[in-house]
Amino acid sequence: MRILFIGDIFGRPGRELVRRGLAAIAEHHAIDIVIANIENAAAGFGITREIGDQILEWGVDVMTSGNHIWDKKEALDYIGAEPRLLRPANYPPGVPGNGSYVARTRDGRSIGVLNLMGRVFMTSIDDPFAVALREIESLRSRARIIFVDFHAEATSEKIAMGWHLDGKVAAVVGTHTHVQTADERILPKGTAYLTDVGMTGPHDSIVGVEIEAALGRFLTGLPARFEPATGNPRLHAAIVEANDRTGLATAVERLSYSTDDLERLSDVRSIRSTV
Repeated sequence: MRILFIGDIFGRPGRELVRRGLAAIAEHHAIDIVIANIENAAAGFGITREIGDQILEWGVDVMTSGNHIWDKKEALDYIGAEPRLLRPANYPPGVPGNGSYVARTRDGRSIGVLNLMGRVFMTSIDDPFAVALREIESLRSRARIIFVDFHAEATSEKIAMGWHLDGKVAAVVGTHTHVQTADERILPKGTAYLTDVGMTGPHDSIVGVEIEAALGRFLTGLPARFEPATGNPRLHAAIVEANDRTGLATAVERLSYSTDDLERLSDVRSIRSTV
């Protein structure tokens, strides 16, 4: 199974990249299932029903999130009605929504998707390491292949989760920092690992927001209104290939596509469709 995971979709620039390029990427790389982190898809903060439904229509099969999932009030109702939208599984009992989902490829193969959130430099919620094992045990009877989005700030916590789940899942990939790391590897027991997939959005920015406002906050310490930037949009993602029999990874690859890259892929796709 070939799994495409799209890093944090940030605001309109990120959504446009997905709208314009996802079909071409999926065809070019022979993708079987698409997962995307969408917690910043609505103007950089949260998700709305309208935007979530659009992202699903464009070809995303499962949407993961993190600490910004509640930034738009309507997400409270939407996450209860849309099982393909996940929040971190280690939120306490009673929080709306679910932290895992079993999706199916077009040819009927199953994949379990698990969303977790770290606690270092973030909200102190339930232990993600213990919750991970519990959720994996629950998913195992329904899906051989399990993919984990670990939404966390600290590199050390993400690496620890990778080792914690090595051999238990197909992949552990990190989100949240919006900066793509270059440490993709397959761990000794067969789990693909990447500390952070990066951001799908404006890269002439400070993690997605306009430079002046974010820089000013560092320089002065004063509150500032953050607005999504627009310059240099890039789509960051990772492809994990997993063995259907073992449920473990056989390959992992980082992607970084500019708008021009996506246009070229789309042009090739158009030519193929007319031949």
